[in-house]
Amino acid sequence: MSRYRPPRTAGTPLITPEGEARMRAELHELWNVRRPQVTQAVSEAAAQGDRSENAEYTYGKKMLREIDSRVRFLRKRLENLKVVGERPSDPGKVYFGAWVTLEDEEGATARYRIVGPDEFDLKQNLISIDSPLARALVGKALDAEVQVHTPTGERTWYVVEIDYP
Repeated sequence: MSRYRPPRTAGTPLITPEGEARMRAELHELWNVRRPQVTQAVSEAAAQGDRSENAEYTYGKKMLREIDSRVRFLRKRLENLKVVGERPSDPGKVYFGAWVTLEDEEGATARYRIVGPDEFDLKQNLISIDSPLARALVGKALDAEVQVHTPTGERTWYVVEIDYP
């Protein structure tokens, strides 16, 4: 079995100011706090002698590789992202960064914010601009009907409210 994995598509290079701040905070935490701690632990483990059977040394080196990999990813990604903080010229339509309240055919409502692929979090109702629902919503006005193909079949929602922070 090969270790090759095809490269992932990076997604739309848009991010909200809040998402950029979180990514920069993560980068700072990894580079200025976690990496020095792990480096210190690795050097202490290396000083104990035989590295081939030293679990602390082996685990520490693995952690350093993971931290360095994430730091490289964050730096490259932050270089290519475009921060979208301004309100659109037509706030009556759904665009990137909007909070959208939807109502389904049974009358149940849901509220989502359309954000970049690096910051989506369904627990906080943040959906990626690349998701099928967000793609269907972009450009729609208030009271528009939106149909999205889901794994359970075709679903219909109605745009009830559009709000920009």
